[in-house]
Amino acid sequence: MNKTSDTFAPLAARLRPKTINEYVGQEHLLAVGKPLRAAIENGLLHSMIFWGPPGTGKTTLAKILAGSAKARFEQISAVLAGVKDIREIVARAQQAREIKQATVLFVDEVHRFNKAQQDAFLPYVEDGTVTLIGATTENPSFEINNALLSRTRVYVLKMLSEENILDIIDRALTDKDNGFGEQKINFPDRFRQLLAQTADGDARRALNFLEVAIDFARTGEDQVEITEDIIKEVIRHGWRRFDKGGEYFYDQISALHKSVRGSDPDAALYWFARMLDGGCDPLYLARRIVRMASEDIGNADPRALQLTLNAWDTYERLGSPEGELAIAQALVYMACAAKSNAVYIAMKKAMHDVKEYGTLEVPLHIRNAPTKLMKGLGYGKNYRYAHDEPNAYAAGENYFPEGMPRGHYYEPVDRGLEIKIKEKLAKLRELDKT
Repeated sequence: MNKTSDTFAPLAARLRPKTINEYVGQEHLLAVGKPLRAAIENGLLHSMIFWGPPGTGKTTLAKILAGSAKARFEQISAVLAGVKDIREIVARAQQAREIKQATVLFVDEVHRFNKAQQDAFLPYVEDGTVTLIGATTENPSFEINNALLSRTRVYVLKMLSEENILDIIDRALTDKDNGFGEQKINFPDRFRQLLAQTADGDARRALNFLEVAIDFARTGEDQVEITEDIIKEVIRHGWRRFDKGGEYFYDQISALHKSVRGSDPDAALYWFARMLDGGCDPLYLARRIVRMASEDIGNADPRALQLTLNAWDTYERLGSPEGELAIAQALVYMACAAKSNAVYIAMKKAMHDVKEYGTLEVPLHIRNAPTKLMKGLGYGKNYRYAHDEPNAYAAGENYFPEGMPRGHYYEPVDRGLEIKIKEKLAKLRELDKT
């Protein structure tokens, strides 16, 4: 039986490290000589934001920092707290300041703070009434206002390694005060390894799994046997990390796109499978790969665009999981296809000139002339009908407005079908010179 004073608290709460020496992971921030470790060891506080995945120790690190500085610790959630809550915290912090005691204000999900909340506490961060420590799983540069970012230092926390998770599990199994150290638990290494893998870098998740597994295995006897059936049941609903609206989502989309662009079909399939496994809507992926076909393959292999549209249509007809194979087929084809971003670049150049030169008149000779009045005004006059010209090409004709140079946007690459396109355009440009 645990000796902790709060035997009903979750295992993750009971085992929360209280000192920097008990803390596991984040060696890139907390190794000897690193600034954050020095701040903790010397009890020096500054406002900061911890950005990292769930279960990597953001709250724990904030509490350790407050403890090292002998500061009061106030914790709120940006989702649940209102301006009234913030004012009450500030009032308590002001009272503490009068007796020379610092206050750490820890804001969970700090990226969810609205303008009214920020306006309420920013002056007190500036004057030192509170030291702000925010925690977020989202990229602060996208989610947090500049006014707040400029007053804090951002520390990036990483997913815990499998070795880190195993260390935490071992501590839970051996800790006699807050863990299971006084119980006889048979937990074979291969099952510990499986639990650590399924935790996916999240210490809290690992400890929750462990606690549930031991509860399942407990039969009232002194011996607790963790079997394969128990561990599989506990982790049966385990999922890989995937945030449909946040940083992980966009990172994985980026990885998928760049794998296709980099002509690596295996990596493309891996990221596709990762996103499906995490719950991404296959129709979203189908739409994204249509964009990839135009942006990165283009006219080097125009079949890619049609194949992606076919894959999208197939998924809509068949649904999951059968339709996902069609998307995978399109991804593999695109990864193996010749690559060209010539159209993508040409389009950007054309858009630039549209903004640069403004609304120029359409030249008279290429205007439509459906009425007698328009013909009388010169609409369509001297237009050269390309099909009546040699090789169906009106050499030297200019289709751009007067007042701007003739643009050359599209430069085909020496790959795939664009080799032929490049040869044809070169011949036509030679004809323009004659």
